[in-house]
Amino acid sequence: MLKLYYSPGACAMASHIALEEAGADYDIVAVDLKKGEQKTPEYLAINPAGSTPALVTNEGVLTENLVIMGYVAQTHPEANLADNDSSFNFGKMQSLNGWLGSSLHPAIGRVLFSRPPLEGQARADQVELALGKFDLAENHLFKGPWAMGAEYTVADGYLSVFTRWARQSGLLDKTRFPRLNDHLDRVQARPAVQRVLAAEGIAPV
Repeated sequence: MLKLYYSPGACAMASHIALEEAGADYDIVAVDLKKGEQKTPEYLAINPAGSTPALVTNEGVLTENLVIMGYVAQTHPEANLADNDSSFNFGKMQSLNGWLGSSLHPAIGRVLFSRPPLEGQARADQVELALGKFDLAENHLFKGPWAMGAEYTVADGYLSVFTRWARQSGLLDKTRFPRLNDHLDRVQARPAVQRVLAAEGIAPV
């Protein structure tokens, strides 16, 4: 059985959604980042980087959403969470997932989670930078109706993590980002995603 170490509401939700959408046989273990549980010797033995997610498999531990979601899609092909028949299409999906993790995540993360919190012009500048990333997703990277086009993939759960954060913080303006708002609504309406939200103790936004 697979075991996912995650932090409720954090980016690890993307891997949690992928596992649930796949119908995988898995357990979840919550790691409280605010209490510093990711820095305990017990967790560092699982993931020395001290971050979530981490997926324990029969072959060892995988970390990073990009890797875990790709693994889930490939090991559960019947769930159709990626185009496993085309290396190019799979690569395109992973390109988007890579951008979400390396560009959009840090941009919106600095707005919401910097300690101490950003204030004044520093916050305004970071908000502008983050919104520019969402503009890029809205107008160029997002295919529609799902992230990669006609079919739902693991990229949809990942994108929804960050649009959810933006909506919670009042930054996902419906006029500026109509496609991303519609996408978030449709992702949150999926039964698997609703089960994940319930398991993590989180309400849709």
